[in-house]
Amino acid sequence: MLKVGAVIIAIIVVVLLFARWFSPSAREMLDWQLDDLAETESRRLSSESGHPVCVTVSLDLIEKRDDPQHPLLDLALQVERVKAVRELPIVLNARTDVYLLEIGSPEKRYEEALRRLAAFRDAGADCVFVPGVRDPATIARLVKDLQCPVNILGGPGIPSVPELQKLGVARVSLGSGPMRATLGLLRRLAEELKNAGTYAMLEGAIPYAELNRMMK
Repeated sequence: MLKVGAVIIAIIVVVLLFARWFSPSAREMLDWQLDDLAETESRRLSSESGHPVCVTVSLDLIEKRDDPQHPLLDLALQVERVKAVRELPIVLNARTDVYLLEIGSPEKRYEEALRRLAAFRDAGADCVFVPGVRDPATIARLVKDLQCPVNILGGPGIPSVPELQKLGVARVSLGSGPMRATLGLLRRLAEELKNAGTYAMLEGAIPYAELNRMMK
């Protein structure tokens, strides 16, 4: 874990999409395992980092489909999925990709996103996630209309965390951004090595000793 001089929030994402099919005994065992996992990891990471660490077990419920003609799951089915996992001791973050996939005409996107997010909220989601929305006014309007915790996907062109906080956003995610940024660095490093034969892109690398301590 990287130490950045701040309180560390560790999120463990558990993909459990069909919990309604678990037997009562399996559900009870899973409840205990998730609670124990969060408690154990909180203690361990707090001890290792020297900072208070809160570990939550989180489920991001995604609705995207690999069907260009019908890119989003049927709303009724997605609502059933939300209800199916609601009993588990997790933070349930239900997502719509209306903005991310640019579904429909721009003037109709807001109402469709709001319709889906409100349905997820009413089905028991703890938080609703709307990646792809960038406009501060739209974000503020979502927060006001939904009256529940709203999650925004951070990245280039997105308002900063302090700005999002002022808009009422409860949670900011980076998604695959850190991984893609790392791959971008690797590509620039390879291009520098090939074209110039130099190693400037390696500046700022974590020292071996520090990395080994982090991996213990």
